[in-house]
Amino acid sequence: MTKTHVNPSAPGSGPSRRTLGLRAAAVAAALPLVLAACGGTDEGTVAEDGTWSPTQPIEITAPAATGGGWDTLARTSARLLEEQELVDDSVQVVNKPGAGGAIGWGYIANNAADPHKLFVTSPPILLVPMAGDSDYDHEDFTPIARLATDYMVYLVPADSDVETFADLADQAGSGDFSVGGGSGPGSMDHVALAGALEAAGADATQANYIPFDGGGEALTSLLGGHVDAAVVGVGEALGMLESGDVRAVGVSSEERVDAVADVPTLVEQDVDFTFDIWRGVMAPSDLTDAQVAYYETLFADLMETEAWQTESARLGWTDAYQDSEEFGAFLDETRDEFAAILTEVGLQ
Repeated sequence: MTKTHVNPSAPGSGPSRRTLGLRAAAVAAALPLVLAACGGTDEGTVAEDGTWSPTQPIEITAPAATGGGWDTLARTSARLLEEQELVDDSVQVVNKPGAGGAIGWGYIANNAADPHKLFVTSPPILLVPMAGDSDYDHEDFTPIARLATDYMVYLVPADSDVETFADLADQAGSGDFSVGGGSGPGSMDHVALAGALEAAGADATQANYIPFDGGGEALTSLLGGHVDAAVVGVGEALGMLESGDVRAVGVSSEERVDAVADVPTLVEQDVDFTFDIWRGVMAPSDLTDAQVAYYETLFADLMETEAWQTESARLGWTDAYQDSEEFGAFLDETRDEFAAILTEVGLQ
């Protein structure tokens, strides 16, 4: 059973990021010039040509605690946007942990039409609402851009007797072996575990999955001996892998990931399962076309910088850019795919 939840755009496919600024400017210029009267308010500045720009610091929300994948994406983006001088003001990161992301989404939903607030996102924006654990789903927000793809890595303590993913599957399928993850039951990390166990011939319904509020907390619990294994994003695990505190027994990519090149894929171990963690940026509802165009161009320009490429490679991310329209369509399609796999592994 192979389940690949993303169809990453190959470099050069779809609209070029280098030409996106021209397209965005053209879209914005088509707006009524009377919007210029709004310039200088808290809603930002609209120039005579219809283009929009912020007038106060941009805030990026990570809907989880520090140390996880959302936090890493938010802080990396904020730091590089400032360092590369792509913004005139500061970019601030706020953490809104709780309920698998739902606390953060509620915060953003309560700031509809505020163009100075963004949030980072990944599969839980689809999975948590599907489990009935959030009052908001992706349709309540404005897609800005998909940026990258990450992968899941399956971890055990350095001194564990688990050597391969087959070993982990044998023990996890018995119900006497706990596996921590950074998302709630039925959400991203749980699905990545259950799907892999099912593909390995284990009974995924017997797995003792322990949810934590972000990958950072799951890893801390693994180090503290509170769980026997953990499943988190590659980028989240790099520090502990490099220190030797944990070992990886598999990665959910089709091919080996450069950042963890010594870790075999599940496919290499005859487990026919892959899982992509797409990562992107969204905004509150009711943004104007000009505001969306500004952020599309901003993140496209960020991804063209050498600094972003360096950080992306270090964190094990793969470029998978989509603009707002493409990202919105992708979210709709992926929700349908998730519904199918949740049913297949008994999580829905």
